[in-house]
Amino acid sequence: MQPAPKPFFETLHALLDAEGEITLGELLDAAGEQTYGLLTLLLSLPSLVPGLNIGLAPVGGIGLIALGSQLAWGTAHPWVPRRVQDQAIHKGRIKNALAKLEAQLDRFRWRGAERRPLNHRWVGACITWTGFLLAIPVPLPFGNQLPAAILCLLGAALLEERPTWAWIGAAASLGNTVYFASSFGLIARGFLKAFHALVQ
Repeated sequence: MQPAPKPFFETLHALLDAEGEITLGELLDAAGEQTYGLLTLLLSLPSLVPGLNIGLAPVGGIGLIALGSQLAWGTAHPWVPRRVQDQAIHKGRIKNALAKLEAQLDRFRWRGAERRPLNHRWVGACITWTGFLLAIPVPLPFGNQLPAAILCLLGAALLEERPTWAWIGAAASLGNTVYFASSFGLIARGFLKAFHALVQ
């Protein structure tokens, strides 16, 4: 059986503690596919904030569709322009940000939770679909927050290699799909209003 990879934070802390300058590209190479989890969190978290979610949810959803598609396709890490990859990063700031994120994730860990490699392709497909749900301008209660919360859980599952979190996220995504489908007429009217606003 394939051994479970090192925790995301252990890998990055080891890299950031090493001497010398480090570029974003080297950081992505070290984190590998686990980088997808971090980017999933960063793109979905703003959509949980009331007020911000209205404008940022479609943008974040489109970004997550692209991100999930790359993961489902089997790309080693998200595509980033070479010019951006060559930029040196500030180690101190990155370590502080990682420490805060790790502290938040500690709240969702429980004793006995198992870590083992995930099937990244199906998680990527789930992120792609849920990102699509996030991008839809749905005039429903928690229309943006619900898919954003699911995406945060999927991102955390990728970071920590927690299959249980991924299965919960997949089940929640299915429930979110049913919730949206049950209000198809309302969603269709919302699309028409948005289309008319764009063409006028």
